[in-house]
Amino acid sequence: MAGGIVALVMLLAVTRAMALELSIPAEGNVVGEVSMVVTRAHDTLLDIGRAHGLGYNEMAGANPAVDPWVPGEATRVVVPTQFVLPPGPREGMVINLAQMRLFYFPPSEPGEPARVITFAIGIGDDVAPTPVGSTRIVRKAVDPAWRPPDSVRKRRAEEGETLPAVVPPGPDNPLGNRALYLGLPSYLIHGTNRPWGIGMRVSNGCIRLYPEDIEALYEQVPVGTPVRIVSEPILFGERGGVPVLQAFRPPPGMPAPATYTPLIEELVRRYPRGAIDPAKALLAAKQMLGVPTMIAP
Repeated sequence: MAGGIVALVMLLAVTRAMALELSIPAEGNVVGEVSMVVTRAHDTLLDIGRAHGLGYNEMAGANPAVDPWVPGEATRVVVPTQFVLPPGPREGMVINLAQMRLFYFPPSEPGEPARVITFAIGIGDDVAPTPVGSTRIVRKAVDPAWRPPDSVRKRRAEEGETLPAVVPPGPDNPLGNRALYLGLPSYLIHGTNRPWGIGMRVSNGCIRLYPEDIEALYEQVPVGTPVRIVSEPILFGERGGVPVLQAFRPPPGMPAPATYTPLIEELVRRYPRGAIDPAKALLAAKQMLGVPTMIAP
C-alpha cells in the first residue's frame, strides 16, 4: 500500500502457477499486498504483469516513470497486487471496467474465511464499449467457435479485413479456448489469442482474460452465477481502520476528470471531519496510480 507501507522486493517469477486468490478481512475492504520486482534485461511491464496476474493498465499506472516496453535491467518495478473491493454485494462475479479487473466471490465453506479470486481483463474499445449492468452466466463452452456480429464484420470490412461468418476453434480464434456466455446478448467472458491486450480497451465489447486465467475461472464458475458490471474509477477503502483511496487512469483517448468537486463532496459525505487528509485524497485521485493509498491525516 502506498503512503507508508514498505513494499517487499523480490525477483520476478518466470511463470504464474495460480490465480490471485485472496482472503477477505473480517473488517475493511482491502485485499492483497503491494510488492516490487527487480527487472532482468529482457523484461517488459507486460511480462511482469502477466507473471503476477496484472494487466498493462495496472502496471503502467503504478510505474508512471518506467518505460513499459524497455524498463531496463535492474529497475525496481511496483507490482500493485493490492485492491480495494468494488462497492456492493460480494456475490458471484463483479467486474469493474474502470479498474479492468474481475472479482469472483466463491461460496465460503462453514468456518472458512471469505475469499475473492481476481483476474486482470481487457474490455471493449470506444467504438464498442463493454456495457454496465447485471446479468448471469447462461452457458459455458470449451473451444468455442466465434460468430462475429454483423456490426463487427462490417467494421472489419471497412478496415479492409474480411471476417467469415464462423471462426472455428484454433489459434486464429479471438475467444481462446474457454468462454462464459452472459445473459447480455453477444457479450462473453473469454480467453484470447492476443494476451498483450489484457489491461487495454481493445475488444469488441467482450471481456477478455489471459489464457491461463480463463481456464482457472471456467472451472470455478457454474452456470447461473450472477455477474454485476460496474465502472468505478475511484474506490474508497479501509484497512486496519485506516481509510484508503484507489484511483485509476482513464483509458487512452479519454480525458481525466475536469473537476474533482464530486470527489470532495463524496469525501465530506463519507468521512467525519478530521478522519482524512483532503490534500492526500485529492493527490491520490489526481495521480491515478491504481495503488491503494492511505489518506488519513
